[in-house]
Amino acid sequence: MSAAQIAVLGAIAGFTIYLGLPIGRLRAPLPQLKTALNAAAIGILVFLLWDVLTHAWEPIDKALGAHSIGDALGNGLALAATFGAGLLGLVWVDRHRIRAGATSPGPGAASVGELAGPPLADSASRLAVMIAVGIGLHNFAEGLAIGNSAAAGDLSLAVMLVIGFGLHNATEGFGIVAPLTGQRPSWGFLALLGLIGGGPTFLGTLVGQRFVNDTVSIAFLGLAAGSILYVVIELLAVARQANLKTITTWGIFAGLIAGFATDAIITAAGA
Repeated sequence: MSAAQIAVLGAIAGFTIYLGLPIGRLRAPLPQLKTALNAAAIGILVFLLWDVLTHAWEPIDKALGAHSIGDALGNGLALAATFGAGLLGLVWVDRHRIRAGATSPGPGAASVGELAGPPLADSASRLAVMIAVGIGLHNFAEGLAIGNSAAAGDLSLAVMLVIGFGLHNATEGFGIVAPLTGQRPSWGFLALLGLIGGGPTFLGTLVGQRFVNDTVSIAFLGLAAGSILYVVIELLAVARQANLKTITTWGIFAGLIAGFATDAIITAAGA
């Protein structure tokens, strides 16, 4: 299979994220439905957080088992630094954007909220973008795995990863737009979210075919984990405001099960 064909497969795996995005255009869902969607997104993201940290820690654990203290220390520091950057960096970005929003934009300036459409609350659009960024960083690491498998000549593994990650991304698209349901974001804004969240899988596949480095993979996974954790904290705050604990709990449970189910498909396929 040629490098171009592998790149196309990486693009397919990434852009299945668009399958879940149209849910964001649901018209005025009932509070219970919106709470359930938000909670399911939390469950999916909690699974992704576990999945990302597991993959990031694996090479560090192997290095410790082989008594390669230097490799373990270097990769461990990379994970800690990028995890902190992903988590605390989004706190800084969010606060900066809130301050910037207090000032009037210049003539002709367009904000994310304007791109999303007039009915969209700015806080909801900002949260959706943050979810997309966190998932995008995670998907870049998945693209690296696809590209690395192809570069090593294990095409069957690469194809299975494409199938599994494609299924994952379909559920991740739903997680991105959960804060937007009932607010009718524009198709252009949904397309932008899909590009942010799914495009990095394609880019990671291109890079992974030519470059293999554990530390780089760990760094992107660390950034993804920090970003995802911040978004989970934000979504939990939204869930608390809804004050529908039973629906929230079931939604989180359903999201977790969806995450593990798609991961199980990858494992069952021998990947």
